[in-house]
Amino acid sequence: MECNKEEAKRAMYIAERKLSENDYIGAKKFINKAQNLYPALDGLKQVLMMINVYISASNKEGGESDWYGILGVDPLADDETVKKHYKTLTLLLHPDKNRFNGAEGAFKLVLDAWSLLSDKAKRIALIKRENQNKKRANHLLRVISLQTLLLLLRRNRWT
Repeated sequence: MECNKEEAKRAMYIAERKLSENDYIGAKKFINKAQNLYPALDGLKQVLMMINVYISASNKEGGESDWYGILGVDPLADDETVKKHYKTLTLLLHPDKNRFNGAEGAFKLVLDAWSLLSDKAKRIALIKRENQNKKRANHLLRVISLQTLLLLLRRNRWT
């Protein structure tokens, strides 16, 4: 078991390095490896949560971070669920409690997500922006599909 613990420490070290290089997918791969090798490793949960926050923040749709993903909630989550996830994350990521590099940035992202999702007016505005972005994306997809169809019809025309 000690062998697994040492390998898990090494994997977590690599995950931290990848995180500092903004390679969130690589960091996720190594932190998952550490978790599989030794789930009780000190600090594992904190690093895992930091990585998840950064991945969600980098998943931008319409130029906006995935605020729901940052807090780890579904867009249809009620206020109580959002609050519960916020409190859990702030305890794990607070820079005074989390000694890992990147904790402060992840903590700020959680605060921003909370600020947006806990305020009814801001949350409604976010939902409206998301719906507008989806409408634009669907319109663009229809235009591209129509252009592609016309191009294929021209190429296959019998002359």
